[in-house]
Amino acid sequence: MATLGRILLKISGEALGGSEGAGLDRESLLMAAAEIRDVASAGVELAIVVGAGNFVRGRESAEMGIERGTADYMGMTATILNALALQSAVEEMGYATRVLSAIKADQVVEPYIRRRALRHMEKGRVVILAGGTGNPYFTTDTAAALRAVELDCKAVLKATKVDGIYTEDPEINSNAMRYETITYTQAILENLRIMDSTAFTMCRENRMPIVVYSIRTPGNTLKVAAGQSIGTRVEGE
Repeated sequence: MATLGRILLKISGEALGGSEGAGLDRESLLMAAAEIRDVASAGVELAIVVGAGNFVRGRESAEMGIERGTADYMGMTATILNALALQSAVEEMGYATRVLSAIKADQVVEPYIRRRALRHMEKGRVVILAGGTGNPYFTTDTAAALRAVELDCKAVLKATKVDGIYTEDPEINSNAMRYETITYTQAILENLRIMDSTAFTMCRENRMPIVVYSIRTPGNTLKVAAGQSIGTRVEGE
């Protein structure tokens, strides 16, 4: 089966938190791990960026009076928790993994070094990237775009709880329409918040396609990796 080659998979923290999107849910972890297993077994070189919304949400942190920079570092630290949990689930299914972090946690993860990440993928290991970009004021969506470009990936696959990008939040408006394709500029101008504008802009400047799809449907990630029309594709002008 033809595949996209090397891809960057972005998994939100909420996708690991079950129906409530909070904490860690074993069924959700195993579901994500099974998607990763299927893609890795097809010979795809796979890097994964994990979010932390199941532990730390910026809006809630602000309401608690936590300064933005501090809240962002809390979020970056929480991505390590998710990365280690995902590592355990993937290795339970028989695939070697490495967790590389943009912030130091030397006792539990490796530091992120571009050449090291590339070497791990070339050896068939699943690389899980934690710590965001290593800097506050940047989201893990931006980290996903940055790493995809840096690691010469063919596409960013954004795994979410919904099956693509909609004109409005489909959980709020049942009449919202789903896009099959959309341009980066349109996504930015319409303020479609499935990813932040910095991530969209970076992908636009580097011609990096983005596919937004639901990870809740088994087999979707492999289908997207094989180039099938699943979810919403963001590209072009």
